[in-house]
Amino acid sequence: MACPYFIPTEKFAEAAWPHRTRLPLGDGWRGLCTASGHEQVIPSDHELRQFCNLGYAAQCQRLPAQRRFDAVRFSVARDRDQRIHLYYVLEAAHRPGAHGLLEYDAAVGRWAVTHPDPRIQAMAACYLDSYFERRRAASNPA
Repeated sequence: MACPYFIPTEKFAEAAWPHRTRLPLGDGWRGLCTASGHEQVIPSDHELRQFCNLGYAAQCQRLPAQRRFDAVRFSVARDRDQRIHLYYVLEAAHRPGAHGLLEYDAAVGRWAVTHPDPRIQAMAACYLDSYFERRRAASNPA
């Protein structure tokens, strides 16, 4: 579950993540903080490893005390006929809060159903990118 105030922008390839594919967004990511008063702050490598990519970052100094959600979780619900459905769950205090379904049309290479929050949508795109990488690797074992 990634931090809901994190906007991933690029893979954090040089980080030594154990089990990269098990990370909430399917890999480690660099990006920006969007917490109020800290917009566009670039988190340190330590913060990316401990907070941004993992959510539930109570020790993060930028995390607002009053917040609706603590973490975001994604999963592929369906991958058929060039349509990929992603479930998302926004969690607060380790409990599901808001949830919904996003849809990507692989035939045309664009989202058919998006999330209104650009942070959540950016995370969904990163999760989907990681999913596509794993899918390609599974179909082309080398």
